Amino acid sequence: MKQYTEKQLISAINDVNNGNPIAKTSRKWGIPRSTLQSRLKGSQPYKKAQSPFQRLSTEQEKHLADWVLTQTALGLPPTHQELRFFAERILQAAGETKGLGKRWITRFLARYPILKTQRPRRIDNARVNGATTEVIKSWWLYITNPVINAIKPENRWNMDETGIMEGKGSNGLVLGLNGIRPLQRKEPGTRGWTTIIECISATGVALPPLVIFKGKNVQQQWFPTDLSPFDNWQFHATENGWTNNQTAIEWLKKVFIPYTQPLTPEKRLLVLDGHGSHITDEFMLLCLQNNIQLLYLPPHSSHVLQPLDLSVFGPLKEAYRRQLGFVSQFCCSTVIGKRNFLLCYRKARLKAFIAKTIQSGWRTTGLWPVNLVKPLLSPFLLENSNANVIKDKNNGLQRDKTPESPAQKINDPSLLIWKTPKTTRDIRLQLQKLSQSNKTNATSRLLFAKVQKSFEAKDTLLASAQQKISLLEAQLEAIRPVKRRRVVPDPNELLVNKQNIIGLQENDIENLEPLADEEEVNEPEKRENDCIFVR
Repeated sequence: MKQYTEKQLISAINDVNNGNPIAKTSRKWGIPRSTLQSRLKGSQPYKKAQSPFQRLSTEQEKHLADWVLTQTALGLPPTHQELRFFAERILQAAGETKGLGKRWITRFLARYPILKTQRPRRIDNARVNGATTEVIKSWWLYITNPVINAIKPENRWNMDETGIMEGKGSNGLVLGLNGIRPLQRKEPGTRGWTTIIECISATGVALPPLVIFKGKNVQQQWFPTDLSPFDNWQFHATENGWTNNQTAIEWLKKVFIPYTQPLTPEKRLLVLDGHGSHITDEFMLLCLQNNIQLLYLPPHSSHVLQPLDLSVFGPLKEAYRRQLGFVSQFCCSTVIGKRNFLLCYRKARLKAFIAKTIQSGWRTTGLWPVNLVKPLLSPFLLENSNANVIKDKNNGLQRDKTPESPAQKINDPSLLIWKTPKTTRDIRLQLQKLSQSNKTNATSRLLFAKVQKSFEAKDTLLASAQQKISLLEAQLEAIRPVKRRRVVPDPNELLVNKQNIIGLQENDIENLEPLADEEEVNEPEKRENDCIFVR
């Protein structure tokens, strides 16, 4: 395997052209003397010499690379499958029916090192449009308001909800017998949806959580026998496991107001999103009566401005997945219900809700210490994460120029076997033969090259047009009117706590009313963006 790059070889050629001896230059750059002499005589590198035999021409591949970079800058980086689909459309436009090879993607990426396969961070389109420099700068005027600016860090709080599937674990790598594929791994069978309301301060303090189960009422069999680890936790049940207006009010009364009460009458700041349950008249009036200043985040900006989102919820869900994996490993026949969910979540919470992690979230968002530069430089802003794509695009697609090959010459072009080209690739191969002839003048070769380039541009343009047509057809289908029906929610129950559960557990089990199996209740549609899914 060679130990030098193409750029080093070109530098060595330049040294020789400047008068340096070949032997000395060969030793300096670590390039075999025979290779250097061959390139000085005009031989081409292997990749360039084989380019006429590629399925797509160099210009067409440059267009593909340019398309990838443009899509990335728009926040829509294509997958391998999408890139292959576009490339095969170019072939189809040129009249070829045979698809690309299995290793085409790998070789294409090797020819264009500016491109790299990465794992994207999924983000809703609404979030992309909601968190922009202009929106953040405009909202920051509230942060610098004298009333809010005077609030102490220990009185600054951030509240948010997170959702978890009770039995959803991780899809990490596993070990097994070599040669046996695919390996199967048991996974807990339940998929109960649970919402948790968490709240943290700028000084690194976390309030007790409010756990919202899916169900009509909170049931005592959902909880472990030992409830001492769940002191001060609050529990609630709704039909779908989500928060609602009454839940938010009860959270204020039972959790936030009593646990954050300052020793002296001081204003408290509560930073939260604009969820419907947070903007009701009753919610805002209750905050006003208790000297709580509400500060709503801009719509769809939680991934940039929400401390809980940026520092706590990620480690929390990762720790929960690990705990769930341990439970399923040692108790593989046990259904992961609400009881085991609470045990796993409590252990995960102890690892995630530490002062250092909490303060990191406030610091990263720039909410404390107050620093506008932090959110403006966030990598989660599309304009920041993809800022250098367009700027470096042209430089990255440039290939090092090397001397043209005088490869094997054919003295008489009339001796060549000419066939009517049926595809652009046929034209490219015949031009390669023509350029190898000594008796073909430069004008003829230039004419054939321009004809070839024109056909390639036509094929690429046609494939691009077909791609746009497919996109427009999909958008048209998406906006087609669909009949909607309003769903009327059921009344909500009040919160319950540890004492309520203990009271039920002490009662005679025979006096309890029969309870329906929690797994028999049909689950509503889950919100994928809030759920622990491992792709």
